[in-house]
Amino acid sequence: MLRLLAVVGALFGLALPGNNVGVAYQPEFAEPITNLTVPVGRDATFQCMVMHLGGYRVGWVKADTKAIQAIHDHVITHNPRVSVSHSDYSTWNLHVKNVQEEDRGMYMCQINTDPMKSQMGHLDVVVPPDFVNEDTSGDVMVPEGGTVKLTCRARGYPIPHVLWRREDNIDLVIKEPSGVKTKVSTYQGEILKLSKITRSEMGAYLCIASNGVPPSVSKRIMVNVHFHPVIQVPNQLVGAPLNTDVTLECYVEASPKSINYWVRHTEMVISSDKYEVKLISKSLFEVRMVLVIRNIMASDLGPYRCIAKNSLGEVESNIRLYEIPGSTHRVFPTRYDEEDYVDRGSAEREEEEEQTNILVQKPGALIPTLGPPALGTHHTYTENQAPIPPARAGGHRPSLSRSCSLQREVWVVVLVSLLIFVPVMERV
Repeated sequence: MLRLLAVVGALFGLALPGNNVGVAYQPEFAEPITNLTVPVGRDATFQCMVMHLGGYRVGWVKADTKAIQAIHDHVITHNPRVSVSHSDYSTWNLHVKNVQEEDRGMYMCQINTDPMKSQMGHLDVVVPPDFVNEDTSGDVMVPEGGTVKLTCRARGYPIPHVLWRREDNIDLVIKEPSGVKTKVSTYQGEILKLSKITRSEMGAYLCIASNGVPPSVSKRIMVNVHFHPVIQVPNQLVGAPLNTDVTLECYVEASPKSINYWVRHTEMVISSDKYEVKLISKSLFEVRMVLVIRNIMASDLGPYRCIAKNSLGEVESNIRLYEIPGSTHRVFPTRYDEEDYVDRGSAEREEEEEQTNILVQKPGALIPTLGPPALGTHHTYTENQAPIPPARAGGHRPSLSRSCSLQREVWVVVLVSLLIFVPVMERV
């Protein structure tokens, strides 16, 4: 140690009198040292600007530990990350590579005048935030109505602050011991307490640590709220006519996720030509069960059960399918003969339009004629309705001469039959 002090004294001793340039040219600092703020792992450089140095020497000292870093061109410290440089004996630099937290503190630039002249600059080493894994929560499971405490411990410099929010941006529900509930979009603090938790609070929570030093960090914590399955049925009685398709629905809520299926009598219903089974997920714990029954027959009527099971329980609900009576329908295709389409004048078209607007009368009822359908389509008519050909595109309508003559022939046959049948009945 004494030998080191002797060497330092020799290097940093007073300049030789022969090298002095006089009192009028004593060394002075040209400007203050700039304070530095550097993220950990980066490089830092202090500049000490000196005028009229002459034969004097410049040294660097870490003020808080009194450790000499360098004297003039010589590095004294054993820290391999420290070096010095200078330019024209007026700019003296102290370099610290890959700065670490222990490098934080005050650094002094000295000139070996008598008395000694010095000035100081501060090196602040900032550290981006990081989580302390052993003190930070992972994914948790909690029964509905229970309480869970989520913890995020973060380190860094300056000390980070922690903010909580939900990943889906739904408000957090903070419950006070007094029973007061407060909805907030974010919550500040290392510990987030969720009391009397409900299924709607299930989901991913984000804790975000930041201290102004990029990058901020976040951790995703999944909160699973467990409860036994629940089934809601919009319609427990569903009616439909035969030979149609019908849809049955059940809404299931369960956590953990449940096994969901349909049962007809004692057999499970699976997708086939007759049935279509669908499961539509609505949220983490909500599922819509859909059963489509195609072309229902009398044998398809009766009860159907939707069932949901998970590790906490099983639940089922019944839906009864019944027939809605419907009238017999007959389908008449629209067919036209080529000769029906003839080019006629406006007077003939007006006459046909008047005929189209009349009521087609059959025994026992007066039925208005239907409007003309589009070409290539089919319409369904009841037994008392007679289809009337529609208009062809371009304003032309098919001729009604055939239909009118057929109607006259039918009425003639009916009248002749009545004239023959009534006298016979009178003789009997």
